[in-house]
Amino acid sequence: MRRRHQVEAEIAGEAAAAAAVTAPPAEPDLQAAAFFDVDNTMMRGASIYHFARGLATRGMFTTSDLFKFAVGQAAFRLRGNENPEHIAVARETALAFVAGAKVDDVVRLGEEIYDEVMADRIWGGTRALAQSHLDAGQRVWLVTATPVELARVIAQRLGLTGALGTVAESSDGVYTGRLVGDLLHGPAKAEAVRALARREGLDLTRCTAYSDSANDLPMLSLVGHAVAINPDSELREYARQQSWPIKDFRTGRKATLAALPIAAGLGAVAGGVAAGVALRRHYRSVQ
Repeated sequence: MRRRHQVEAEIAGEAAAAAAVTAPPAEPDLQAAAFFDVDNTMMRGASIYHFARGLATRGMFTTSDLFKFAVGQAAFRLRGNENPEHIAVARETALAFVAGAKVDDVVRLGEEIYDEVMADRIWGGTRALAQSHLDAGQRVWLVTATPVELARVIAQRLGLTGALGTVAESSDGVYTGRLVGDLLHGPAKAEAVRALARREGLDLTRCTAYSDSANDLPMLSLVGHAVAINPDSELREYARQQSWPIKDFRTGRKATLAALPIAAGLGAVAGGVAAGVALRRHYRSVQ
């Protein structure tokens, strides 16, 4: 009897598989691609701040430290600008990558913290947009001021092609405390996309870019198709003037939270400093 049930189950399985309708894989579209900002575009809030929170839960620094950095971030957001001094602070902190930290350790922590803290902060609507490009055979990259190692973790977890992020110099698998070039922010994002397009043979007029911030206008203006996602007021107005699509996935309380300081793009400098302090303490404690 058991043997007969097993045979019937196998027949049912084979029949179901044979009857399944499988969509043919999309033909690769090698000249078109999509570029997504991360903070408040793909993810609610600032990725480097969430990384710092993950370090705090591991006891690598105190919640009091995190609060102080959040207050600094709030002050930054309320001033409403990103002046050269703030950019310099972000550059000097190297977005949490301090001299002596091991690259492999940061990647491992990034993977753990993404799964614990960041995964449920991905905007479902933005994720669906990225998937639509993948389904069309196009490659999809994240473009962010977040350290490239953390950006790659996010891209891998989302099944995307890859990521462009701030590059910290390393030697023999250990960070030197210096950046390669500058923070990937504003015009630097556009330069990174342009360089990638040259390397990959992309036709930028056929590419699409997504962002929440007017700071990314250089990147948005570089491609043939620009989309404002959860836009700030300046980007929303500019998008309307340019007849760019506007998509807002924030609703109710989430929309209010997304406007708070800890969700600011370069306001993530505070998170970077927090993470830097945490890593410094960690490496001093194990030496």
